[in-house]
Amino acid sequence: MGNKRVMGFVWLAVRLWLGYQWVTAGFEKVFGAGRSAWVGEKAGVAVTGFLKGAVAKAAEGDHPEVHGWYASFATHVAIPNATVFSHLVAYGELLVGIALLLGVVTQFALVMGILMNYSYVAAGSSSSNPEMIIVALVLLLGARELVSYYGVDRWLMPWLKAKLGLGRTPAQALAPHTARGAGAA
Repeated sequence: MGNKRVMGFVWLAVRLWLGYQWVTAGFEKVFGAGRSAWVGEKAGVAVTGFLKGAVAKAAEGDHPEVHGWYASFATHVAIPNATVFSHLVAYGELLVGIALLLGVVTQFALVMGILMNYSYVAAGSSSSNPEMIIVALVLLLGARELVSYYGVDRWLMPWLKAKLGLGRTPAQALAPHTARGAGAA
């Protein structure tokens, strides 16, 4: 029991660091000075600029920084829908950060964070995204049970599993229905 508490604090510190990275990035896009280019009247401008830069990197030399498939995705899907992607990025970063800070739906938040970070890396970004992917993977795979030891999920997930009937054997899941069915006949 004591080991879980100690390791829970270790993983809490890592989770809080990662959540802080996401919250600060998303907060700036949603509420900061660059708001208009992300979610305001000029929504899509920042995403379009970022993705056009990625497309340009795909055309550089024999070993481009951005793969052709990503450049194709950016050109044919993301840029034409830049306003939608702009909102997805801004609010997605903010929500992933909040979820990680609170330890609520942590596993889902980690997966969404990995997906966003991978997208940034695929677009040629070389900021802290690779490190954030590694930290998220360690939390997701290595600290699965302890990542939310100090978080809302510690109470939320068992309650949800009980309400949804998850974690029961097929016999346990059918038992209440069999008893009701016998009494109704």
